[in-house]
Amino acid sequence: MPRKHFRKFLPDGDTVRDHKYLAWLGTWLHHPNLWHLNRDSVAGAVAIGLFAGLVPGPLQMLSAALLAIALRKNLPVALVTTLYTNPFTIVPLYLLAYGYGRMLLGAGGHPTEVRPFEWDWAHWLDSGRALLEWTLALGTPLAVGLVALALTFAALGYAAVQLGWRAYVVLAWRARRRRRRGR
Repeated sequence: MPRKHFRKFLPDGDTVRDHKYLAWLGTWLHHPNLWHLNRDSVAGAVAIGLFAGLVPGPLQMLSAALLAIALRKNLPVALVTTLYTNPFTIVPLYLLAYGYGRMLLGAGGHPTEVRPFEWDWAHWLDSGRALLEWTLALGTPLAVGLVALALTFAALGYAAVQLGWRAYVVLAWRARRRRRRGR
């Protein structure tokens, strides 16, 4: 992969470890896989980020960081990958998770009557409370669907990075072989 290109945008491990607000983490941030761009570390980090992105509430990055540190996968990649969930994508993703959960639970017929959620930008606090109530009204299908969708996204993301990285390496080898034959 074009690691040199991506390294420009990733923080240096020493800089992060020496930051005064992260000193309390001690040696937890010293494992090389947390900062290196290799196929296994990046694929695992993408899987962690895709899984943690569906954690409810504002805990996506915290859960991604904790999982990346515990599993020793690339920390910055895991954190950046969680950004696929944002105010524009969270409602469609939750609706997808609800449908996925209903399918997995074998719920037939029409979904229970839950009116669509509408965000009111003028009243953030009330909209946040309404979003929580809307989410709770979706119940078990949503809970099952979120876990299943997070696991599905993680597996697909891991496989995509592994296959993409492998394809890039094979193509680079073939190009190198063609260049050597041309000399």
